[in-house]
Amino acid sequence: MKLRARLVFRDGKPPSRLESRFETLWRALGGPELQREFRFHPVRKWRADFAHLPSRTLIEVEGGIYVSGRHNRRAGFAADLEKYLEAALAGWRVVRLGPNELTAAHIVRLVALLKIAQIHGNIYDPVTTNTQRNPFSA
Repeated sequence: MKLRARLVFRDGKPPSRLESRFETLWRALGGPELQREFRFHPVRKWRADFAHLPSRTLIEVEGGIYVSGRHNRRAGFAADLEKYLEAALAGWRVVRLGPNELTAAHIVRLVALLKIAQIHGNIYDPVTTNTQRNPFSA
């Protein structure tokens, strides 16, 4: 009888295809270290798909947006709004990526933003620099 090694994932599910795609691009483009399934709230059991701790940035890879998935049904959408609001109120920047944003062109800009933020803090504040052009825009 052969024994197979089983990988253990949170909730018993492996990363989604989109999360795996994001990770592959992130590593290929030299992205800084990220924490997976990061629990960012002290009371609620909310987790972000990825977190960059030095810049306090949460990255959510949103799947199922074209097939009436959890993120665009009424209850799921409302729950996501609460989660993202609480993250922002706790001082986290939340970046949401859908399938169309999982490209090298988008990810390389996000990598640059987080690397600079890690070194210098948040260098682009739209409130105080609203007359300047965002250096990370296309």
